[in-house]
Formats: sequence, structure tokens, C-alpha cells
Amino acid sequence: MERTGKITFKGNPMTLIGPELKVGDKAPDFTVVDTTLQPVKLSDFHGQVVILSAVPSLDTPVCELQTKRFNEEASKSNAKVLTISLDLPFAQKRFCSSFQIENVMTLSDYKDRSFAHAFGLLIKELGLITRAVFVVNQEGKIVYQEIVNEVTEQPDYEKALAAAKNA
Repeated sequence: MERTGKITFKGNPMTLIGPELKVGDKAPDFTVVDTTLQPVKLSDFHGQVVILSAVPSLDTPVCELQTKRFNEEASKSNAKVLTISLDLPFAQKRFCSSFQIENVMTLSDYKDRSFAHAFGLLIKELGLITRAVFVVNQEGKIVYQEIVNEVTEQPDYEKALAAAKNA
């Protein structure tokens, strides 16, 4: 399934591949890998509130800001924060080491784009994950979602964090 008109990149319309998930939907499971190449699934966190922070690449200024902000907020929250990109796990590990990212788990979807396809976040034209934030409650339901309209802009942190706190 392709969806056009949902996002832009530097003002240019882009196409998202995959389903359009809504608040109230059951969050689809996916498999990504951590910085040691071990598989991680969303279902591994069942019973916990999870913030899924999707970014195109950690090596860009807005993605860096987003990951740093969620790292800071995660230390004050009961939610588990997962930052997911297509960056290789080795690059993610270097990024976390460089910026003392210790409260966020960075995960790579480089192998089969399981997360990108399940959540409808793959940008067809760029082959990257679009910027988005989902909050999943303890029962595995989506209680908040934001697909940022312009990929180069930051998400609404306050709304996402409030949704996680109230989940």
C-alpha cells in the first residue's frame, strides 16, 4: 500500500509504503536488531509503555536533537524509549557513545525493514524511515501517533511524553 501527500522532505511530497496506523490499533510486532546485532521485537516489551521514536538517520541534526531529547526525557519517565532508524548498528553504537545516550535503546531496521513496513513509515523515494513517534501502552495498543509532516522538522515531544505518562 502506498500513501502520497502525507509527508514532505524539504518541501517535496514523498510516498509512504505500508499501512496507516491509528490510535486504538494494536501495534504490529516487528523485529529489529540492537547495537550487538541481537534481535529485538516490540513484543519483548509487552506490559510496558513504549515510545517508538522513528528517525531517518542519527547522523543528521534533527535526528540527533530528537534522540538527545528523548534520552533526556527517558530518565524521568517510566516508558521504554526505542529509537529506530536504518543506520547500521555499528553507527548507532558510535552515536550513542559520542553523545552519552544511555536511556534510549537504539535499534536498526536495516535488515528487512520490518518496523518500517509494519508501521507504514518507509519513504519510497529515499529508502529511509520517516520521522514519527508512536506511544504503545502496556496492552500493546497505540495510544498516540505522530507522523511529522515535514521530515526535516522535530516531533511534538510534549504531546508524546504526555501520552506516555497517561498510558
